[in-house]
Amino acid sequence: MKIRRRREKPKAEVHTAALNDIMFFLMLFFLLASAVANPQVVKLLLPRSSSGEQSLAKKTITVSITENLEYFIEKEPVPVENLLPALQAYVQPGEELTIMLYVDRSVSIRDVIEVMDAANQLRIKLVLATEPKPQ
Repeated sequence: MKIRRRREKPKAEVHTAALNDIMFFLMLFFLLASAVANPQVVKLLLPRSSSGEQSLAKKTITVSITENLEYFIEKEPVPVENLLPALQAYVQPGEELTIMLYVDRSVSIRDVIEVMDAANQLRIKLVLATEPKPQ
């Protein structure tokens, strides 16, 4: 009796070297795109908060105060004297408006109160932005 050896079937191989390159470039692209898409252009060191809740409003504008006491509304520099009229330009009747206030850690509370007073005069909600505490 003659026993034949079965021929071994050819194995399929997939070369993934080119796929690895593509995945690396895609990852690099998304990392760079996410760094550019940051809405907070004014670099600030925010105070830390343990709750770290996010506020969602229908219309939100950002007000930033740098350590050099420069005021920005939606990334546009605004002198302190023109803060109230500049904020009033964003108020529209029948629309809920919220100010996200980004303040550097070194800024005194007196300068923060100026923005809070302007928001209270215009009856705008104000939320102070913080960084979450590291755990």
